[in-house]
Amino acid sequence: MRIVIAGGHGQIALRLERLLAARGDEVAGIIRAAGQADDLRSAGAEPVVLDLESATVDQVAQALSGADAVVFAAGAGPGSTIERKDSVDRDAAVKLADAAEQAGVRRYLMISAMGADTAHRGDGVFDAYLRAKGAADEAVRARRTLEWTVLRPGALTDDAGTGHVRLEARTGRGRIPRDDVAAVLAELVETPATAGLTLELIGGSVPVSVAVKDVAGN
Repeated sequence: MRIVIAGGHGQIALRLERLLAARGDEVAGIIRAAGQADDLRSAGAEPVVLDLESATVDQVAQALSGADAVVFAAGAGPGSTIERKDSVDRDAAVKLADAAEQAGVRRYLMISAMGADTAHRGDGVFDAYLRAKGAADEAVRARRTLEWTVLRPGALTDDAGTGHVRLEARTGRGRIPRDDVAAVLAELVETPATAGLTLELIGGSVPVSVAVKDVAGN
């Protein structure tokens, strides 16, 4: 498979690139800063320098040409403004969906967030983030031409992955190593039977491959 990851230099994205490249997939990562290219190459991914905030849908669609799947892993990041929560966490995800449709890429994986909700209340930056992620999820889930899966991890940690998770429509709050989020994404991307599902993910006792098969109904 050829898989393009938007936000290719993110902590989960780099882990995912290594996993996909190791199993023989062709991986590309969209990055804004050319200085990040060597990190992607070290992870086994082809760097594609493109600013999702300013790029046109046509430009993003060109970057997706020939892809079998796309993963939205971009984010404005800690310390960013409320405005960038909208322009990156919401608008860039929608732009990627537009571009996927234009490029004929059906499989779309969205890394969302636990608690993402357009109706979330609060005036803080994190509140704005949850609203932006909720809006992005809604926009992607409305696409009938996309085989989308929305993944909502719990609190992310840098602990070593365990390879065991809890993956369900509703899990409740919990923590999850980034390693395990990447492992779940690697399974989801080649499990089209999970299309149309919004899933929560925290640490648990079920092996990753089994957890994905369970939610897929296999």
